[in-house]
Amino acid sequence: MPSTRTNLRRKLKSASRTVRGARKVLGALLSTDHPLLAHIIPMRRCNLACKYCNEYDDVSKPVPLETMFRRVDKLAELRTSVITISGGEPLLHPELDEIIERVRHNGMVAGMITNGYLIVPERIQRLNRAGLEWLQISIDNVNPDDVSKKSLKVLDKKLQMLAEHADFHVNINSVVGGGVCNPQDALTIGKRALELGFSSTIGIIHDGQGQLQPLADEERRVYHEMKALEKRSFTRINSFQDNIALGRPNQWRCRAGGRYLYICEDGLVHYCSQQRGYPAIPLEKYTVDDIRREYLTEKSCAPHCTVSCVHQVSIVDGWRDPQQPAPMAESRTSELVQIE
Repeated sequence: MPSTRTNLRRKLKSASRTVRGARKVLGALLSTDHPLLAHIIPMRRCNLACKYCNEYDDVSKPVPLETMFRRVDKLAELRTSVITISGGEPLLHPELDEIIERVRHNGMVAGMITNGYLIVPERIQRLNRAGLEWLQISIDNVNPDDVSKKSLKVLDKKLQMLAEHADFHVNINSVVGGGVCNPQDALTIGKRALELGFSSTIGIIHDGQGQLQPLADEERRVYHEMKALEKRSFTRINSFQDNIALGRPNQWRCRAGGRYLYICEDGLVHYCSQQRGYPAIPLEKYTVDDIRREYLTEKSCAPHCTVSCVHQVSIVDGWRDPQQPAPMAESRTSELVQIE
């Protein structure tokens, strides 16, 4: 168990995160001309090959550190509030700590999504020193299968290490849908996360294009039971998932490209991980005019979208600024570019 001194340090850091978060929310309400969240990819390669995932390969090299610095600095110039480092598997990047430090140096919140396989005590301490503020691991099942190796059986020791050593917030996301064989596993995973002192959430796995697929009866039962268990939630802005569970579309104003940016390993800005291909403008050329245009642009994929981070960011502006259909241009097709 962590010592009294460690617990006190964590409480102080948690209070600091809460204050910083409140300031970011206030800034979001006062101005819509800046991104609230950017996902940035320093490493497309992953050490796993989950069948439902379309966000990795097994050949890409890490993005050079100086290139990552320029991208982080540009996001700071755009007054981005939060940067989430994702992948692929970001822990494969040999200079990840320096990237996190650069994010914090620029005054932005630093988060990371990882599969957790490479976590060891020494690595956790390095993340503490770099200034990481939150980390999320998605665990798909209790025992590994041919769909996913991100299982509680494999990762439980890693979770214990995080409970012992991490100064940053840890959220464990369990899932239903998308070919998960045993939906009851989500409850086991969620209860274990809470037992270790983490927050716990449940997600609905999208199909290959990030789109809605309704849950079966047992999946819906587990989803609602897990929602009732959630406390100390990483985010409670997830009511949109209730419609997803029933296979119903959501009517909302997606602010991707404005309040949310997805920057791929090539440095291009996309709507999100599931709609890579537009606007596909190099980050270094992205401007406030681009942010304003996409903020006000309807997205044809929005009604059946399951990409929770975009929903959560967009809800801040759901009450204002009606959107318009996407403008036609020679460089744009009538439909968004879907990833293969």
